Amino acid sequence: MYDRRETAATLDRLWCHIRAHLDFKTPSFLTRGGNLWDQWQAPDLVLSQTCGYPYRARLKGHVQLVASPQNDLPGCPPGHYNSVFVTRTDEPRRDLSDFADAVFAFSEPLSQSGWAAPQNHVADLGFTFSNDLYTGAHIRSARAVAERSADIACLDAVSWRLIQQHEPYAANLQEITRTAPTPAPPFITAPGQNAAQIRAALAAGIDAIGEADRETLGLYGLTDVPEAAYLAVPNPAPPRDPRTRV
Repeated sequence: MYDRRETAATLDRLWCHIRAHLDFKTPSFLTRGGNLWDQWQAPDLVLSQTCGYPYRARLKGHVQLVASPQNDLPGCPPGHYNSVFVTRTDEPRRDLSDFADAVFAFSEPLSQSGWAAPQNHVADLGFTFSNDLYTGAHIRSARAVAERSADIACLDAVSWRLIQQHEPYAANLQEITRTAPTPAPPFITAPGQNAAQIRAALAAGIDAIGEADRETLGLYGLTDVPEAAYLAVPNPAPPRDPRTRV
């Protein structure tokens, strides 16, 4: 879920350590690019990470849960994360209710952090984001706000951490509030795989990469969030027209 130039080498090291603890043939290298839905539902999938919304909306019954990541985010219980509302630093509005008619940049219609969490959050305030801009990625949503194509976006807390560390335009962004925690993006495998063995290998790999690499990924261990907790998160109405990209 967080594969980018600055994390790629660390993820490659993690995969090498995971492979060393598996007793069946696995790909030598991580798959990058291609269609995520095809990859997530491939019958030979060894290990991937998906978002909670795709899992409950389309993947349940087609994949096995392996584990949930421990990201050690403030205010989040083990195996949970939350989403961050960001605006420009020169934005005078501070109350989320003031953004009811603002241009809202979102990553994907089936993104938990980009669409479901923010819509569920503002529904409790009596509105929904309807003036929306589909960007295709959290990093693009953040950039759209920084470059004034949008007024506000919602990013998962791990993506926001990476954007703050590596994107110069992050200096033009500020956090105004966060959503309630929800189950973190789960690790998954194909139905025919040995999920318990893969979980053990993933845990061993996280332990083997060392403290610096764990900091790079914001991944500190695993926990087991029950499937029912993923399925209990509400699904908001979809965006009206998710075709426009920036």
